[in-house]
Amino acid sequence: MPGTSRKAESIHDFTAKLRRQGMWNSVRDYVEWQRALRHARRTGAPEPTVPDLVPLSINLDLTTACNYKCDHCIDWDILNAKVRYEDAVLRAQMEEMAARGMRSVILIGGGEPTLYPGFVDFVRYLKELRLQVSVVTNGSRNHKILEAAAWFEEGDWVRLSLDSGRNDTFQRMHHPSPSTLTLDEICSWIPKIKAANGRFQIGYSFIITWKGGTRDDVKVVENIGEIELAAKRASEAGFDYISYKPFLERAETGSEVMDPDKIEGHMAEVMRRIREGVDAARQYEGPQFSVRESTNLRMLMQNSWRDYTHQPRVCHMQALRQVLSPHGMFNCPAYRGVGFARIGDKDVFRDPQSVRDASEMVKALLDNFDARENCKDVTCLYNETNWWLERLIESGEDLDAVPTLPHNRDTFL
Repeated sequence: MPGTSRKAESIHDFTAKLRRQGMWNSVRDYVEWQRALRHARRTGAPEPTVPDLVPLSINLDLTTACNYKCDHCIDWDILNAKVRYEDAVLRAQMEEMAARGMRSVILIGGGEPTLYPGFVDFVRYLKELRLQVSVVTNGSRNHKILEAAAWFEEGDWVRLSLDSGRNDTFQRMHHPSPSTLTLDEICSWIPKIKAANGRFQIGYSFIITWKGGTRDDVKVVENIGEIELAAKRASEAGFDYISYKPFLERAETGSEVMDPDKIEGHMAEVMRRIREGVDAARQYEGPQFSVRESTNLRMLMQNSWRDYTHQPRVCHMQALRQVLSPHGMFNCPAYRGVGFARIGDKDVFRDPQSVRDASEMVKALLDNFDARENCKDVTCLYNETNWWLERLIESGEDLDAVPTLPHNRDTFL
């Protein structure tokens, strides 16, 4: 079928990102520590001192508050909880982590980031720390994105979770507040934002849903028929790209998983409809607009998604990319809010001593979080990168011989 041989988008090539100048030194330090740790355990020698295991990139949930009630939301069990940050402590954490090697922050998930009091000023603060910043928003408060636009730079991005091509489908999927909010109104803000600052990209996010998908006992609204229409709308509205990814559900373990077995009807027919929709969307591509397929969508299309569920025992990415929310710090976006994946409280990196404490907890998770078991049903975007790091550690390969890549403007993990 057309399109099934396409490679993953570069934004999902995390191995290449970690080989970039500006990232590689931190990765090298981690690999050398893991080698020394394993050697000590094999020989009975004293274990090496735990380094500062501060992530290179984080997902930051600014708030649990949300003004939507999306039927397909992966985080609806933790929304609108009575937990919040102290702004001064949160800023201290950002400063502490930035000073110790953190490169990027994705304001995302667990709530609508633009509802955070002082959202615009917080974006400014992150940029003053010389961090790359991106925002995933539901689009309901685009006036806040417009206010923050001046602070974004090339390489930063904003992505709107819209998941539909028609106003009525958008409202049935998202149940926005106010209930009169439409795709037309949301998209009308894009030219205004681009006019204020055209240096950063704005994306249109489309989670593909199908009949049979559920969130607990609630059936999700199917949107396969609007894949092409959404691309047309995104292109005409001035978005830089549209990104397609498959619907995920919560497993009993708390992890985010694909469950194509729940698709109603013949799976091959559903996959054909999705493939035709995405291929049709590409007619709108041009110098100013692109169509992106997520890695897990590509795997679903090829029926090879199970290949990405074969995990190494150690998830190395949990030391390099984490999730900070008002519920605490967690080891992975797939385990946001899950107790056994918790690194510490929401103020875990606030000062040098808490960094040491958090580093010990990360080490404990590296030892005790068995990705082979905990993530056996997860189609993990970091799967290939975890295996690459595992091979680097076990092979003893000369790290000076690892080819590095020039620095670029994408440090998001």
